[in-house]
Formats: sequence, C-alpha cells, structure tokens
Amino acid sequence: MAAKKSTSTKAPADPNAPAKKPNAAFLKPLQPSPELAKVVGGEPKPRTEVVSKLWAYIREHNLQDPQNKKVIKTDEALKAIFDGRDSVDMFEMNRYLKNHLS
Repeated sequence: MAAKKSTSTKAPADPNAPAKKPNAAFLKPLQPSPELAKVVGGEPKPRTEVVSKLWAYIREHNLQDPQNKKVIKTDEALKAIFDGRDSVDMFEMNRYLKNHLS
C-alpha cells in the first residue's frame, strides 16, 4: 500500500506584503549596569545588541565549554553579571541579564 502524499492547504506568502515590524520592546535602548558595562560598553543599547556583544566577548575570550557549547565558563567580569557562578547555561543568560539592564 502506497503512502499518502500530504497536501498543504497553506496559501503561499504574498510577495507584495509589507515586512513584519520588529518588536519595539527589543529595540528600546537600555542602560547597562556598571558590571555589564565592563563587558558590553556603558552607553544605552537595545537588548539584542547587548546579547550580541556579550556573545562576542564570550567567543573572543574562549569561554564556551569545548565539550558542551551551551555552557559558558565565566571569568571575573562575567561572574559579576552571573551572580558569582563558575558556569552558566546559555539559556539562563537572559535571566541574569535582566537584572543588569534598566
């Protein structure tokens, strides 16, 4: 017995439709705390840019665990941000960042 082919009922995207607007909450400039400013800079910037700069710092200083890339090993600057922890899972990172952005 042959398997049925699935047919999609979803209409193709309209090529003339306007692009989605980015979420304004992500674009709002936030002031980093003094601890976070040591890593990403002191001027206000959107949360997305803060996360990008933090990942650039992590890669530049080779702070990802080689066996498990989801784990970030902290140096002294990052320990101040991540409540003194020696390592942080990448999915926990935003939980700590919210305390350092206002």
